[in-house]
Amino acid sequence: MSKYQQTIDFLFSQLPMFQRQGAAAYKADLNNTLALMEMLNQPQKAFPAVHIAGTNGKGSSAHMISSILQQQGYKTGLYTSPHLIDFRERIKVNGAMISEEAVVQFVEQYKNRFTEIQPSFFEITFAMALDYFRNQEVDIVVMETGMGGRLDSSNVVEPIVCLITNIGMDHTQFLGDTLQKIAGEKAGIIKKEIPIIIGQKQEAVEKVFQEKALQLEAPLIFAEDIVKLVSRASEKKQCFDVKIASRRKGVMCIPLLGKYQKYNLQSVLATIYQIDQQGDFPISDENIRKGLACTVKSTGIQGRWQILSEKPKIICDTGHNEDGLSFVVKQIAAEKYQKLHFVLGMVNDKDVGKVLSMLPLKASYYYCKADIPRGLPVEELEEKAKMTGLKGNAYTSVNEALQAARANAKANDLIFIGGSTFVVAEVLAG
Repeated sequence: MSKYQQTIDFLFSQLPMFQRQGAAAYKADLNNTLALMEMLNQPQKAFPAVHIAGTNGKGSSAHMISSILQQQGYKTGLYTSPHLIDFRERIKVNGAMISEEAVVQFVEQYKNRFTEIQPSFFEITFAMALDYFRNQEVDIVVMETGMGGRLDSSNVVEPIVCLITNIGMDHTQFLGDTLQKIAGEKAGIIKKEIPIIIGQKQEAVEKVFQEKALQLEAPLIFAEDIVKLVSRASEKKQCFDVKIASRRKGVMCIPLLGKYQKYNLQSVLATIYQIDQQGDFPISDENIRKGLACTVKSTGIQGRWQILSEKPKIICDTGHNEDGLSFVVKQIAAEKYQKLHFVLGMVNDKDVGKVLSMLPLKASYYYCKADIPRGLPVEELEEKAKMTGLKGNAYTSVNEALQAARANAKANDLIFIGGSTFVVAEVLAG
């Protein structure tokens, strides 16, 4: 076994990992993170950051912003989670993943200190990212929160602008059981006098952000107030007529095909406009246009309404909560197909009944469990789905479920894979 593989095994098996285990790995304070920053001599102070929170759209927004900054010529660090195939996806500089050597070196150097601090998987990964970005002498970092905001490890960064994409019901056992409570946690990333962009105006939570911004004298900008987008017909990409701060910017296109990306694009353009206005990181319209167009190529983003094949058309999407899946369901309905085959797996800490009740009744379901401890047992998923009126069968693995869907699907059918980021990850990993 390679040294890198041993290191990854240590990270995955020795450290509490929320993505795999759930609640047991959640740390409700920043003490470990602050201890790690102390140990590394405050790497978070080495660069300015764009800090992103929100229920959905964090990853897509982070990748688009990163691609634009790269296009403009800034050496850009990108920190996202979870990874889909390779741990190193979480830490990138100008689209290139952290090297295996750097991962090994970091863990070996500080392994003994970890025993004292006892950090979680997320806390160590975050510390590794900051240390790496500092060593790489990046100009700027785009950083998404793991969960929430106020108590998320990433909340120790020093942002020049913050973005909260939207608020939906997710991780309610940690962030609260109402939109207002969840918004309160996400609003925890708002910093004194630092501009905060809100991606979507939502009546239920507007006030939460307004009060927090007022308290911290942070300029508050709702993306839709300064960015106007009008869809233009286009195949293989999404194009929009763009107006920013009442000025026409012409047509801009993104290679991400999910209809929900329109909201993310609005957030991204409002954030980029704010960065440009500040003067330290000027960004031209031409580089915004080019950066958006090559988002996939320059950052390697995957799993967002990704078309894996045609005839039958196979699509996967990482949308996994009520908010994310409601967009997915709408977009499935807009597709042309004869029959829908739905490969579905979920994790055990979602409101499964609520999510299942949103899914189309007119479909054949292939139930499966992603290969993580947090996966919802397939028998339980099948049972709950049956109660909701969905028809389908359980399979022993994600791969087996997809094979069965392929075997049953005709050329004009649609196979959709989703319900959990980890189901999509297994399919993409092959």
